[in-house]
Amino acid sequence: MTADHELVADRVTLGYADRTVVSDLSLAVPPGRFSVIVGPNAGGKSTVLRSLARLLRPRAGVVRLDGEDLRSLPTKQVARTVGFLPQSPVAPEGILVADLVARGRSPHHGAFSRWTSVDDDAVARALLATGTHDLAERAVDELSGGQRQRVWIALALAQQTDVLLLDEPTTYLDLSHQIEVLELLRELNRDQGRTVVAVLHDLNLAARYADHLVAVAGGRVRLAGPPAEVVTAEMVRQVFGLDAAIVPDPVAGSPMVIPIGRASAARAEPVAR
Repeated sequence: MTADHELVADRVTLGYADRTVVSDLSLAVPPGRFSVIVGPNAGGKSTVLRSLARLLRPRAGVVRLDGEDLRSLPTKQVARTVGFLPQSPVAPEGILVADLVARGRSPHHGAFSRWTSVDDDAVARALLATGTHDLAERAVDELSGGQRQRVWIALALAQQTDVLLLDEPTTYLDLSHQIEVLELLRELNRDQGRTVVAVLHDLNLAARYADHLVAVAGGRVRLAGPPAEVVTAEMVRQVFGLDAAIVPDPVAGSPMVIPIGRASAARAEPVAR
């Protein structure tokens, strides 16, 4: 079963205080796909994701969920549909892992609803899926950075939303756990039909796991589409300012970037779609 919710940013301008980060950007999240947003630091990736999660109000333009302005929808309705894992979440001091993950169930409860076996099952499945079930009774602030990151992902999974947005979910994780997390997200997408959107720094991992790749730089979408069409030497040069050779990944067959060196500034010009 595939989640068919439509999440679209329509010509949005985004920023913080007096600084504009994104201008006139349009982006449609493909329903039921695993999308990854890539780009250089300070290029607008996380800002775009925050607007899709309704955490940042557009200065112009609109973000729509199923055709309706995201800002006009009830908070509970949005929270039951769109889950968001920020880049550096902070847990309450002393909270236990199981209690933190259980907070992912809050969108499913009203003022008078009670905790049920459905909630227990959702939390247990999230802990098991992220390999954190043996940490359930430990305090979050006692865990390593990698363990904490997996606990936060468990919270997002316990929310059981059809759309899942994750800002750098592999932060603090070693390579083995990065692969585990990305395979988990791909499994959620393929087996449960969830729409997944993640911001990643590693272009090779993004190309290996994504169905749909979005290159964002300078506050604009430069290219979007299947990794085989987006990851080219020209895109890497113009978006990342890096000369690179593109070869097939010997395991996955996806495009793999082999860095050569910094590109000449004269050649690093905006990509034209």
